[in-house]
Amino acid sequence: MAHPVTSHPIFIYSPVFDNYRFSHDHPFDPIRIRLTYELLRASGILQDHHLVDPREASVAELLLAHREDYVEFVKTKGSTGENIYCKEANRFGLCTEDTPTFFGMHHSAATITGGTLLGAKHVLEGVNNHALNLSGGLHHATSGKASGFCVYNDLNVAIAYIRKHTDLRILYIDTDAHHGDGVQFHFYDDPMVCTLSIHETGRYLFPGTGSVRERGNGKGYGSSFNIPLDAYTEDESFQYVLENSLYIVAEHFKPDIIVSQHGADCHYLDHMSHMSLTMDSFRFIPKIIHKIAHEYCQGRWLATGGGGYNAYDVVPRAWALVWKEMADVPSGQVPDELPGSYLSLVRQWTDEPICPTWMDHGKDYNSIPRREEISDKNKKSLIDAMYAINSGQIGNNFFANRIVE
Repeated sequence: MAHPVTSHPIFIYSPVFDNYRFSHDHPFDPIRIRLTYELLRASGILQDHHLVDPREASVAELLLAHREDYVEFVKTKGSTGENIYCKEANRFGLCTEDTPTFFGMHHSAATITGGTLLGAKHVLEGVNNHALNLSGGLHHATSGKASGFCVYNDLNVAIAYIRKHTDLRILYIDTDAHHGDGVQFHFYDDPMVCTLSIHETGRYLFPGTGSVRERGNGKGYGSSFNIPLDAYTEDESFQYVLENSLYIVAEHFKPDIIVSQHGADCHYLDHMSHMSLTMDSFRFIPKIIHKIAHEYCQGRWLATGGGGYNAYDVVPRAWALVWKEMADVPSGQVPDELPGSYLSLVRQWTDEPICPTWMDHGKDYNSIPRREEISDKNKKSLIDAMYAINSGQIGNNFFANRIVE
């Protein structure tokens, strides 16, 4: 039986998320989740009634999107933290520089997956219409392999659960700097799952996939959309591409639920990409997704974190902006200055420069001379990516003039 939808979203959080840590010097640092939580609490916009504890996903739930031999290895030998199993681990994508094994890996990764799955269930059952699990968004893992810091693909498990239990049309939106390959290819043949990934071109960046030509396969042809952006893309070009593509894809696909991945590594201060976005774009992304969720999906929206490697300065602010939008925090309710108590807390962990405000005030880089050329290339990628819709190859030709000049 469906429950009455509550007016507030849920924020899935547990200190257990701190345990998903490959090593003390690994760039995928769970401190960013803790700091986002602390920033929101200090700002007074995350209350006790928003918080939901995750639970560990069961093996049966993990098998919705993963092979049994892979889950068994991660659960047993892969979680000892010992290197004696590395030869065997390599065939599962583990014990690598990117994704080494660590003690308790299965429990940590399964709890992250359980958090995203719990969010999906809350949204599906009508308990809440929005759910956020910032520990999730591990979009590179495949059914039988870890990849790119991702052990279990929580997004695939949650989407597979939705597919198994409903006939809802699922729109997956990925704005991480790195292409959402694990999600795209897992549902590449499925016409009920539409993936839209806007990312830095794979010419220079892992995983090297995500070209405009990757459009799906078989019955799923026309359900995968990729817009690879040129290195050093700035806010104006990024937002132009996101807004146009999202409206075109949403009107074409007519989703019933949105699942979004909010990597924060397109920021100009992130060292793991070559993008040049500011907090203005990280405010824009959840705002437009939120709008689409209410226009097409009766508000059903499940969101996760993702990449983001400036763990102290950038990620907490970027992810907190997702929650501010999801929770409908009115403009002006929260001062632009970050709380002093929060800044003091951050200082306990780092001496790195920390922006004292929610938004970036001024950039410490100059727009490169190729800015106009980059924008033109991105516009061409947008047009190419939307070609199958605009040409009438799939759906109708309603969008021939939709892209705004």
